[in-house]
Amino acid sequence: MDIFLQQVINGLTLGSVYAVVALGYTMVYGIIQLINFAHGEVVMIGAMVAFSVITALAGAHTGLPPFAILLAGVLVAIPACMGIGYTLERVAYRPLRKAPRLAPLITAIGLSIILQHLAMIIWSRNPMPFPQIITVTPIHLTDTPNGATITNVQVVIIATSVLMMVGLLALVYRTKLGIAMRATSQNQQVAGLMGININTVIALTFVIGAGLGAMAGVMVGTYYGIAQYQMGFILGLKAFSAAVLGGIGNLAGAMLGGVLLGLIEALGAGYVGD
Repeated sequence: MDIFLQQVINGLTLGSVYAVVALGYTMVYGIIQLINFAHGEVVMIGAMVAFSVITALAGAHTGLPPFAILLAGVLVAIPACMGIGYTLERVAYRPLRKAPRLAPLITAIGLSIILQHLAMIIWSRNPMPFPQIITVTPIHLTDTPNGATITNVQVVIIATSVLMMVGLLALVYRTKLGIAMRATSQNQQVAGLMGININTVIALTFVIGAGLGAMAGVMVGTYYGIAQYQMGFILGLKAFSAAVLGGIGNLAGAMLGGVLLGLIEALGAGYVGD
């Protein structure tokens, strides 16, 4: 039972990250029916930017508390990824909006390769240890020896992911921007006739998805303690699978798909691996 409980905790942690990344895929697909395969690389760049900021601040001995240093990394990574998301939409995807469906798909794969190699040039090809400035504190859930535990890092990852998911749902279903996004996803031409700026709505969708991806990148780096230029590929593939599992284009489905995929992966590693 302890093994099962421990793997459920690990699965919920992984699933929370997958769900946040999957939201980026499902938002873009829901608006313009495009699978943005470069989204995983945006997540990777978020982790890399945060790595650089945290390493610089920790090495400068600024005297800031660990949480403030981590928060600084997040606050730099989010606008950096948002800028990349906007640039991708404006430069690469917008001119192909009326092109055959295969053209933007191939473009997305090409952008993914370009971002990977740019990251390799900037940060090198070697895996880099993500600064573990937050002291990991285990919380024992059972009294038995080697029983199930959950760490403070896992608690923060799960709680932050839930807050971001709830915030996104509130944005989509309780704000004017959310109404515009839903109208655009239904019919772009009719939404335009109703006074909605289609280009702005689509660009903001990419920007919001990229911001969520930046947060996911920092969470992955903090959890696993490593960052590498290829880390976004497998993570993006798993998150895309989660989005498809939950019904791509469906926000609630993407969240559920991410959590289910994380649980399946953790339970498989805990039982099949033995």
